[in-house]
Amino acid sequence: MPTEPVCLDDVLSLAETDRRAVDALIADRLDSDVVLVNQIGQYIIGGGGKRLRPLVHLLAARASGYTGRDHVQLAAIIEFIHTSTLLHDDVVDESSRRRGKETAHRIWGNAASVLVGDFLYSRSFQLMVELDHMEIMRILADTTNTIAEGEVLQLMQMGDAGLGVDDYFQVISDKTACLFAASARLGGVLGQLDEQSCERLADYGLLLGQAFQITDDVLDYRSTDGELGKNVGDDLAEGKVTLPLILAMRDAERDDRRRLSEMIEAGGSDQLDDVRRVMEATGALDRAMSEGRRLASQARDALSVLPDSPQRQALEYLARHAVDRTI
Repeated sequence: MPTEPVCLDDVLSLAETDRRAVDALIADRLDSDVVLVNQIGQYIIGGGGKRLRPLVHLLAARASGYTGRDHVQLAAIIEFIHTSTLLHDDVVDESSRRRGKETAHRIWGNAASVLVGDFLYSRSFQLMVELDHMEIMRILADTTNTIAEGEVLQLMQMGDAGLGVDDYFQVISDKTACLFAASARLGGVLGQLDEQSCERLADYGLLLGQAFQITDDVLDYRSTDGELGKNVGDDLAEGKVTLPLILAMRDAERDDRRRLSEMIEAGGSDQLDDVRRVMEATGALDRAMSEGRRLASQARDALSVLPDSPQRQALEYLARHAVDRTI
């Protein structure tokens, strides 16, 4: 029986050769004759992060029995799509920090950041066409469209104190989890698994992405600026109504619920301590994390379609890591 990974470094080491190949391909295909594209692209892609979505794809492909090299190109495509969404998100959210660094739009301006995000989108589709695989192109085209819909939906819901749990899950599924789902499914497609098995891999990715986002949303209230690599309370400041806030609103005393509603609608994080107090009083953060852990457990169960292997063990570890991490 394969040895289970005990830390994220074990997982990263397992995929080290493939990850290096992805990094080399990203560096090569990021190159442009336009200097500003190179500057911004290198700044954000080289700005840290563990590239979890490409990692999920690399592991899923190997766990599905794939022995070729197309998974490297697909992992690069996935990273380009994800990076383009970060550039766009930071402009829309007016974020000042990402991964502990100043955001690209604060340095080069909104227009440049949006346009370089568009470049990364288009470069990802060039790489897709090179693979000449209609099913892969269909999955990634549908996923990219869903992400865009999720971004618009979240924008429409900003400052909506009446947002419900179902509304929240629609946003995080479309905006975040669907790319995890596509990353895992595409591993099964490359491994030529049957449709049912590919669907279960997609379930794994979707559940993993949901658990990952819920944990992010909890950490936005529990962490400090230095730990997160971004400003704590950004969600509240931007009027984002996340699961912890929804649960606190549902169970708070009437006066606290009224104050929370006013804070959400006004935006800003000046009263973050008051919000944290209500969350602690209602147990909202703990209950949100319980939901994240439930989803992570379901994600691990979805991997039963795969034979036991070091890569499957690594995917199971990533589901645990998604909810056990502190950053």
